[in-house]
Amino acid sequence: MEAATRALEKKLNWLRAAVLGANDGIVSIAGVVIGVASAGADKGNIMLAGIAAVVAGAISMGGGEYTSVSAQKDAELAHGRNPKNTSAHPWAAAFSSFVAFTAGAMLPLLAILGPWDNYRVEVTGAAVVLALAITGFWAAKVGNSPVFKSVLRNVLVSIVTVGLAYGIGTVLGVAVL
Repeated sequence: MEAATRALEKKLNWLRAAVLGANDGIVSIAGVVIGVASAGADKGNIMLAGIAAVVAGAISMGGGEYTSVSAQKDAELAHGRNPKNTSAHPWAAAFSSFVAFTAGAMLPLLAILGPWDNYRVEVTGAAVVLALAITGFWAAKVGNSPVFKSVLRNVLVSIVTVGLAYGIGTVLGVAVL
């Protein structure tokens, strides 16, 4: 039974890192590019802000996963767990989160830079909702948990985040004389 428990722990650690990375990539980059676009920035500045946010976010997510999972592994070892039986794998979590963040980030970045300049925010918003529904669905299926709850949670929390970024960009992007 212990082998099955360790296998489940490893699967859940990987799932957590991948879902968190993908969702954070989607939402963080959507927030940045929609916020910058709603402030009236041109496509070049939106792209610059988006690429900088992707690079910083991916490195931050990978580094954060490495640090937090290393701390988990250290705690497991400190409590007497055999090094071969630890559920924490810092480099695997870091890589998973880095790749998932980057993959998730590409969707809003590509959507905002598409040829639909007059509707860039709306198209990006729709793409983000679809992507978040897909990641919520995927996480539920892999984790064998309720799909509707997972999708709803994923989409609602993220809509609030991106909506706030849009509002801030709109308010702060207006020149006041």
